Amino acid sequence: MTDRVRAGVVGVGSMGRHHARVYSELPSVELVGVTDADQENARTVGAEFDTQALDRDELFSRVDAVSVAVPTRYHEAVARAAIESGTHVLVEKPFVDDPEVGRSLLAAARERDLAVQVGHIERYNPAILALQDVIVEVDPIAFAARRQGPPVDRDSVDSVVFDLMIHDIDVVCSLADGAVSDVSAVGAADGDHVIAQLEFESGLVASLTASRVTQQRVRDLAVTADDCHVDVDYMDQSVQIHRHSLPEYVATDGDVRYRHESVIERPTVETGEPLKNELSSFAETVQEGSEPRTTGEDGIRAVEIAAWIESEIEAESETAPPEVPNL
Repeated sequence: MTDRVRAGVVGVGSMGRHHARVYSELPSVELVGVTDADQENARTVGAEFDTQALDRDELFSRVDAVSVAVPTRYHEAVARAAIESGTHVLVEKPFVDDPEVGRSLLAAARERDLAVQVGHIERYNPAILALQDVIVEVDPIAFAARRQGPPVDRDSVDSVVFDLMIHDIDVVCSLADGAVSDVSAVGAADGDHVIAQLEFESGLVASLTASRVTQQRVRDLAVTADDCHVDVDYMDQSVQIHRHSLPEYVATDGDVRYRHESVIERPTVETGEPLKNELSSFAETVQEGSEPRTTGEDGIRAVEIAAWIESEIEAESETAPPEVPNL
């Protein structure tokens, strides 16, 4: 396929609208149309980005690929209908509710030689793309990720683990060697603040914090390695590498003081919009028949670990000791 990819969007709410916007801006893509359960919303978004509001089956008949940006509980039905119509799909995260459903979708896609990409957008963040080059040169020991902020102003029935933490689950698993061997987790604020610990078969560990109740918005990742410490800021799209330096004693006005300063490297990060990187990669996958950067298997892995974390939180709450009365 050498012509532009004919693309559409199913579900043009807060996220799907951005998919339509980016598709309309990509030179390698023709935005053929959008569809939504709210037909008036579909017409509004279609007019905004100079495309048509179509019913779902008609959209599938006209496109090569679609973004599925409906609520998670509808992912299976929409993705399966797209695959059965011969359409490549990008499914927003979380991929599915049930890993077995995900495997069934992937099997159906393989039978038809179709691509299934999962919208783990942080893998397309320029800071993470830069970090991948750094990681190959160091020996990571631990990761620490924070994804925190105030209550969201959008409708989401997904838990904080499936809504926010799943981003960091995917990123950390993409950077770590081996599979996750153990999980522990605790929750607070009725489940809207969660801290999880992942242990990998390689011995590497990861601490993940996700919250919808903090007043400061934070999106960062720290990597501890044998000979350096790396800080990644998703929002600033920056990477800083802190190298070891030798301590020294400095004499000042007769006083001897201890000083230990680290050397900070700032790799060049080609800043840009992660969603544009993601959809450009999807279009390239469709055109070239290549493997997506974030595969359906990646999406299933993230869902399985997220479910494991939630089961650990539930088990922790069930075994919590009774409250001690004030005497």
